[in-house]
Amino acid sequence: METARFKAVKLLGKTFGKNGYSNIVLDSALSASNMDVRDKKLCSAVYYGVIERKITLDYIISCYSRQKLEKLRPDVLNILRTGIYQIKYMDSVPDSASVNESVKLAKKMKLGNLSGFVNAVLRNFLRDNKQIKLPDDKIQKLSVEYSASEELVKHLIDNYGMENAVSLLENSVGRPPVTIRLNTLKCSAEEILEKISDLEPVQTILEDCYTVNTGNVTEHPAFREGLFHVQDMSSQLCCTAISPQSGETVLDLCAAPGGKSFTMAEMMKDIGKIFSFDLHENRVRLIQSGADRLKIKNITAKTGNALEHYTELEGADKILCDVPCSGFGVIRRKPEIKYKKLSEFDKLPEIQYGILENAASYLRIGGELVYSTCTVNPEENENVVNRFLKEHKSFKGISFLESYGEPFGGHTAALFPKHFGSDGFFIAKLIRTE
Repeated sequence: METARFKAVKLLGKTFGKNGYSNIVLDSALSASNMDVRDKKLCSAVYYGVIERKITLDYIISCYSRQKLEKLRPDVLNILRTGIYQIKYMDSVPDSASVNESVKLAKKMKLGNLSGFVNAVLRNFLRDNKQIKLPDDKIQKLSVEYSASEELVKHLIDNYGMENAVSLLENSVGRPPVTIRLNTLKCSAEEILEKISDLEPVQTILEDCYTVNTGNVTEHPAFREGLFHVQDMSSQLCCTAISPQSGETVLDLCAAPGGKSFTMAEMMKDIGKIFSFDLHENRVRLIQSGADRLKIKNITAKTGNALEHYTELEGADKILCDVPCSGFGVIRRKPEIKYKKLSEFDKLPEIQYGILENAASYLRIGGELVYSTCTVNPEENENVVNRFLKEHKSFKGISFLESYGEPFGGHTAALFPKHFGSDGFFIAKLIRTE
């Protein structure tokens, strides 16, 4: 029978070897596994922990291994990563168990001749009291400390300054908050809060927006009842910036899995029309199933290409243009993004501009459009919006959410965790004037 640690090492091999998405790799493996709940939790904790701290772990290993990391067999390297992670970051696992189980893993995986090497690396780290001697160079230090590529660290500092960069990096390690949106279409906020009191909800700066104390909220009876949906505060601020009103027609052009459509429908009291689009039929079904669970009636989920024009959609009052992006704002939820090269996303700004231009063609005169991403990259954010305004004189940027303070007050805003504890995010608001 596979142990939790054995499974974690094997899954890490798949993730790092094929650049697979962690949530897909893990969910698929655990659903097919016969491990008990406790072992599945341990497997998940070790697997996600290693991905989140990969650069830090590799730096530690390099300090104790005479052999260069790229020369180590992948399974040996992943055994060392899991062992160091447990020793350094999992207080619930005794150090002796971390070492002994790692040595056993090496033997079980037919790497017996390297079990002594695994033992030596882990025990030498313990002898140094689990301390990490960080590099002196500013960029390298932050890279090791928060397990982000040096390229990403430098990009963040150069474009947003040290304070914002550290804010995002600090929040990229550790457990991210779970934030929900109450569905007051079904009953009052007070009634919902009473039903979820065991989740210890804490109100944020937004009405009907609460943080809760567990990550597994989708198993809660109130979730199945449709009394809330899970949504980070940044996305709820985005919907607040749109400010959809009852009776309006709203387009959500890249809507799946539907969270922003749901929040806008609740803001509209389920009165008016929201057309929620996605390119893929299976993702459209996600939007519809979510709307059905929440008993929302004013959402129509449809397949559609955000780059193609559909004449029947012209004349919309409000448009949300939440475009595909590099995702550097959500690295605390998708840690593998931290290790991607920025050049992998070079083609995105042109696609994003095309979607924005097409979206704007649906807006009535006097109508408002919000362009948003979950990334912190000027090439995908400010540059796209400013290019659009330069080339389309019938649109102008308008200020929004000024009462919430920094970073709001202009027609664009880059959000960092230091502001509201949210994910990194970008919002811009435009109006069609003629």
